[in-house]
Parts: sequence; C-alpha cells; structure tokens
Amino acid sequence: MSHKAGFINIIGSPNVGKSTLMNQILGEKLSIITSKKQTTRHRIMGIISEDEWQMVFSDTPGIIDPAYKLHESMMQYVDEAIKDADVILFVTDIYEKIDSLKERIDLINKLSVPIILLINKIDQSDQKSLESLVELWKENLPNAQILPISALHGLSIDFILPKIIEWLPVHPPYFEKDQLTNRNMRFFIAEIIREKILLLYQKEVPYSCEVVVEEYKEDTDIIRIRSNIMVSRKSQKSILIGHQGKKIKQLGIDSRKDMEEFVGKRVHLELFVKVDEGWRDKTGKLKKYGY
Repeated sequence: MSHKAGFINIIGSPNVGKSTLMNQILGEKLSIITSKKQTTRHRIMGIISEDEWQMVFSDTPGIIDPAYKLHESMMQYVDEAIKDADVILFVTDIYEKIDSLKERIDLINKLSVPIILLINKIDQSDQKSLESLVELWKENLPNAQILPISALHGLSIDFILPKIIEWLPVHPPYFEKDQLTNRNMRFFIAEIIREKILLLYQKEVPYSCEVVVEEYKEDTDIIRIRSNIMVSRKSQKSILIGHQGKKIKQLGIDSRKDMEEFVGKRVHLELFVKVDEGWRDKTGKLKKYGY
C-alpha cells in the first residue's frame, strides 16, 4: 500500500478556535491559547504519523489587517499556509458574520484543494440557529465540506481525520515518524512565557513583548532557563516588572508551573526585561526574533 502524506493547514480569524482545534487533534498543547487576538504569531506545525500516512497540521495567526511590520510577517505565514496546503481547515464560529469575510470566501472558493469548513463553538448555539448558519455557509462555500464542532469540548473532532486521510496525496513522510513538531524546545518555552504575559497584562503591553530564551541548560534533575522579555517602549518595562517586582515574580511563577508540566522536570527560571525600541516595525529586528 502506498504511503500518504500532506499538509493540513488551519486558517481563520482571530479567536475562532484554531489553536484549540490543533491541540485537540494532536492531543498535545503545542499552540498557546488565550482569549486575546494575535495570540498566535508564528506558523506552528504539529505532526501525526501512522504506518500508512503522515499528517502535518499547521496552526497559523488569525487573519488581520496589518498595523505593524510584525503583522505583515504574521500574514505571510497565512499566505504560505494557503499556498502549500493539501487540505485546508477553514475555521469560523457561530458568532462570525459571513458578510465580513467576503474577500476570504472569494479566495477560498478559487482554491483547488479540498476544504473543510469548521463552524466552532456549537456548544454555545441552539439547533435552529446552527441549521440556518450551516445553510448560509453552504451557499457561500459550495465546494467545502461543512462540519459544526466544539474544539474546546472535542465535539465532532473525530470526524475530521478520516476525511483528511481520504484526501491525502501519495507521498513519503515529510518528517521522522516519531517527530511531533517542527519547533524546538526553546520556542515552546518562549511561547509559554508569552502566553502568561497575555493573561497577566492588559492593553497594548502584551502585544509589544517578544520573548527570547537566552539559555536552556538541562541537568539531571533540573532545567535552567534564562529568558529576556523585549518591550518596545521604556514605559512598558516598569509595567512588566510591577511595584516591587511583584508582577514579574508572578509571571515567573505561572510560567515555571507550565514549563515543569511541559518538560516533566523541575525548572529554574530567570526573567529579565529589556527595551528594544519599536522592534515590531523594524525588518532587521523581526528577522532576529525569528519572523
């Protein structure tokens, strides 16, 4: 039997549940999740392999109108995901207005690859409203397979993989069979810290932060991590640190707890806050930070 493999790329607006969906499918928390927009900044791949097939899922940033060069880089990840997809999972939810997605719908209707439209958060809807929404989407995306789901509660997620297997092209595996992701440990450590920043701080501050892991040293019984949090203005540094360092201390406690669960070892974490003026709008800085 020929081996099948392909890229299954998840696209959609911010906060419709793309990251929650990928984590549910993989059974692992690879993408950070908060209720704030722009939580996902990178294209993160999660890999599922069996003897006969390999699926490479991509979580992508929510589609937005760019306000900074950082946003432009984020939207490039989305463009790449659309171009190299063998299957597209287009995620929306019961609250999103179809009229606001006209350009995106026109683009998706022109694609030649299989598309599954996933209507998320059905646990917050009633049957009649959901049926009307499904009919409306059928009119707008006639070539897509439509599946109402609840990514948070895992409702109907089991129907996705069998359909994808049908559509996977014949191809050798793209990655080693035991590989779970294309990202290294430092990336996930930085993402854990950034998730906690999004949860702990308000307004513009979380969006102005970039996390850089300077040291990741693994000993027998402990992992020692030193990380810098870069902010784009001096005033944001004092906000991150907080009165008498209380905020940064809480950030360290919350981050370390998740890190220890993620790596399965004790973690010693040091956090430092540094200013990198206007880094979100500087091409050289964005390349330095991996965008």
